[in-house]
Amino acid sequence: MSEQSSESWPQATAGRGQISLPERVRSPWWELGRRLLAALAILVGTVCLVYFDRDAYRDNNDPAGTVSLIDSIYYTTVTLSTTGYGDIAPYKDGARLVNAFVITPARIGFLVLLIGTTLEVLASQGREMFRVSRWRKHMGHHVVIVGYGTKGRSAVETLVNNGQDRESIVVVDPGQAALADAHADGLAVVTGDATRREVLRRAGAADADQVIITTNRDDSNVLAILTVRQLNPEVYIVSSAREHENAPLMKQSGANSVITSSDAVGRLLGVSSISPTLGSVMEDLLTYGEGLEVAERDLLVTEVGKQPQSLPDQVIAVVRDEKVYRYFDPVVTQLARGDRLVVVRPAKELPWAPRPGTHDEQISTDEE
Repeated sequence: MSEQSSESWPQATAGRGQISLPERVRSPWWELGRRLLAALAILVGTVCLVYFDRDAYRDNNDPAGTVSLIDSIYYTTVTLSTTGYGDIAPYKDGARLVNAFVITPARIGFLVLLIGTTLEVLASQGREMFRVSRWRKHMGHHVVIVGYGTKGRSAVETLVNNGQDRESIVVVDPGQAALADAHADGLAVVTGDATRREVLRRAGAADADQVIITTNRDDSNVLAILTVRQLNPEVYIVSSAREHENAPLMKQSGANSVITSSDAVGRLLGVSSISPTLGSVMEDLLTYGEGLEVAERDLLVTEVGKQPQSLPDQVIAVVRDEKVYRYFDPVVTQLARGDRLVVVRPAKELPWAPRPGTHDEQISTDEE
């Protein structure tokens, strides 16, 4: 799916934030209605069959023995339900053959439709209610992805590749194509407009650790940011922006981080044009799983007191007291307990390229 569904976000039918978990193909109530219509068709068809051949039947409660339309309806209902009181019965060979080879199979189909469908609906509804209830019970500290276009899928892929469980990711999108794509990727979906409080509440935004907003309209992003921030003042919000001038507005609305997609793509295109080699390196850093990656990790006990440049990892920034310092900043000349490092390292560890911080080493914290 492209960004097309996100572009028409405000115009899409929002619904009421129905929670939809993967593998649900069709509403059981739709199945029940369809099968009830089939059962009604069997009933009407059998009534017509009996009434048109009414001369072959005898009503034992009627002195004249004639069978009327009401008698045909009565006979059909008691026959298809297998009650069979015997007060109306076929007495000609043709009518008996019709009962044996037409009405009896219709009776079986009628019972299978009604009883089988009822049991299926009850089981399906109960199973779905149990799944949603269990999902809600275990939901918390999860990630909400608003918009499941190209950017949303890329964000999910990056999260999953970094160890995020798919069951702890919830997608919010009003499009049916996004619903199908997210289900194919094993994700729970809340169908609806993320600018509505009820939709975000159903997605668990009030208990989420992070909300990533990736719609293709900046005005929708701003409204979604404001709504999320009202529901959860502590959540970390990352939003995309089409235009650079809208980024400050998104941050004022409550976004912790804003990524301007057009600027980022433009810079990468410019860098690749000026220096194809540098462009390849930048693309490598932005691609997960191969070559180089940019990662954030804890400072190890053995690294306390050292300079960022002396570590095996290529340190490019140090996070101290929630502030980010470049590796050459005098404030972080010596690393201290509680620091976190932003490093460039191999995406996969090689014998000649170790990855410190990935082998259960002792981590340095402020409390130590």
